Amino acid sequence: MIRRALSLAVCLLCWLPVVAHAQLELPLVYANGAVLQRDQPMHIWGWSTPGSTVHATFDGKNAKARAGADGHFDITLPSHGAGGPYVLILDNGSEHRQVSNVLVGDVWLCSGQSNMEFMVLQARDATHEMANGSDPAIRHFKIPNTWAPAPEDRLAGGEWVAASPATVGKFSAACWFFARDMKAKSGVAQGLINSTWGGSRIEAWMNASTAGVRSEDVVARMKNMDADEQRATEPTRQRLARWSDTPAHTGTAWASPDLDTKDWLPIVVPSYWENQGYYGMDGTAWYRTTFTLTAKEATQGITLGLGTIDDSDTSFVNGTQVGATEGKWNDVRAYRVAPEHLHAGTNTIAVKVEDLANNGGIYGDPNLLYIQTGNGEKRALKGPWLFHPDVVTISTATGKNQLATLLYNKMIHPIVGFPLRGVLWYQGEANANPGEALAYRDQFAGLIQQWRGEWKQPALPFVWVQLANWISDNETAAESPWAELRESQSANLALPATGEAVIVDIGNPKDIHPTNKQEVGHRLALAMRHVAFGDTATWSGPRYRDMKIDGASVIVSFDLFGGQLAVRGGGAPVGFEVAGDDGRFHPATARIEGASIVVASEAVPYPVSVRYAWSDNPEHADLTNDQGLPASPFRTDGPIQRSNAGRR
Repeated sequence: MIRRALSLAVCLLCWLPVVAHAQLELPLVYANGAVLQRDQPMHIWGWSTPGSTVHATFDGKNAKARAGADGHFDITLPSHGAGGPYVLILDNGSEHRQVSNVLVGDVWLCSGQSNMEFMVLQARDATHEMANGSDPAIRHFKIPNTWAPAPEDRLAGGEWVAASPATVGKFSAACWFFARDMKAKSGVAQGLINSTWGGSRIEAWMNASTAGVRSEDVVARMKNMDADEQRATEPTRQRLARWSDTPAHTGTAWASPDLDTKDWLPIVVPSYWENQGYYGMDGTAWYRTTFTLTAKEATQGITLGLGTIDDSDTSFVNGTQVGATEGKWNDVRAYRVAPEHLHAGTNTIAVKVEDLANNGGIYGDPNLLYIQTGNGEKRALKGPWLFHPDVVTISTATGKNQLATLLYNKMIHPIVGFPLRGVLWYQGEANANPGEALAYRDQFAGLIQQWRGEWKQPALPFVWVQLANWISDNETAAESPWAELRESQSANLALPATGEAVIVDIGNPKDIHPTNKQEVGHRLALAMRHVAFGDTATWSGPRYRDMKIDGASVIVSFDLFGGQLAVRGGGAPVGFEVAGDDGRFHPATARIEGASIVVASEAVPYPVSVRYAWSDNPEHADLTNDQGLPASPFRTDGPIQRSNAGRR
């Protein structure tokens, strides 16, 4: 049977108050395989029979607390050095809980949107990285994408998973490469709590007070959104009903060239299935079509071009698997098909597609769908195509990651108090819009201060990734939303115990998800070691400090953090512009003089301001330090004149 699950119904169940069942219960983050924070008091909480005394034991240390009328208890065990594995034991006199294989090391909360959610299996050199991803002392806890209209005490799910070639592919790539670097330096276990949701706005990760909204207004808006989604997905339910009595299939039966396809429906390829009557459908579905070959062509083999597929595919020709790509929605598929899998005449293609969320199916450029014969001739793969959903859900989650507080309530609030060493944040793309990017400065400061207040750690280390270079299509001659949001991010370096990883040199102008997460993780680690541990090694590229007008030139000085000014690839720096009183910027020449850059333009005889890498996609800006860390973009004519980047 086709299984259809309504995620709205699941989340409605999550919202219901938890009835006290007089049992000893711990948050899911206190589960087998957990990593606990070293050198901090161990805060353990949970639920027990009201009035019962709960005893906790960890490596010979003991503490106890009485459960309140609501069953909630809080226990604080003494701080503990790195090591393990250990066993955490809790007992309330009638029940006994044992949490095994616990390591003590450094715990990091990794949060944000899709670039933090982006998995190792999607990263550059993924096959190599997964094959070499074995480290049982690095453990990952993925919090499910869930939401709630009010703060919740319990997570919807999640478990601690140790890194191995079989598991690391599903880890947050930025977080994994960060942890690998941190462990190589510290030698201690690394715990990664992954609380992310692709496309989410920053407001979704704040509480109502910080976001400046009323809880009742959020609930009302959410209910209206749910009603709209129910109406929008009703045609999908009706369409899927035609297959409600279809017998279950197993394995690759639907790839067989002899399959009876009388109950399959036509579909346009390439195009997302959401645009063709399957709005809100996530999960697995199959595509089928045919192509013809001559006897000679069959004996030479072919290349099968299937274009781009969101998110994963397993592809078959004449019932034999010829290729598969997992979790790479933007990768172009081109699979070689050997002669032994082909024959003269009609050949059958079957493609199993798995869509994790949002859009799904075979989409994109039709020129990437083809058959290429042995002599190099390309023939368009025009179809017709047939379609059949397999195991699917109908999601009404659309837009939930845009509403203030909803993700905080279910994905952050339940872990507040779990001791952390620091926070990694990779978000901002969803807020980098005209008229919104400058507001991010105060929003981000509010989020940092809120989380620090709730964790009762005023100097909780907080390090983030500045937006990469990307062509957003929103840039105009007068406004660059991505440059403005980078500026808003950098402004928060004025807060203590903060750091920023600049990556304007390693993005992909045509892909909002750069795959070089190895370097992202490395730069996060450099910044975090400085912020959290006081490491004095060079941790940042050059940052604007001040400027001085010298006739027709502007002398721009930088904070170097132990490095020296340099240019990627050599030569003179590129990416500087100057403006006069009219505010019109012109490209400028630049040269390095010690810790300063001398900038000038013949078009601006009397300069008053300067900017660097000020565009959505400053891919040609090339100022770095001598270790290759890029200079951060800046402007001197905007609301932020100095980042105070040297504060810790």
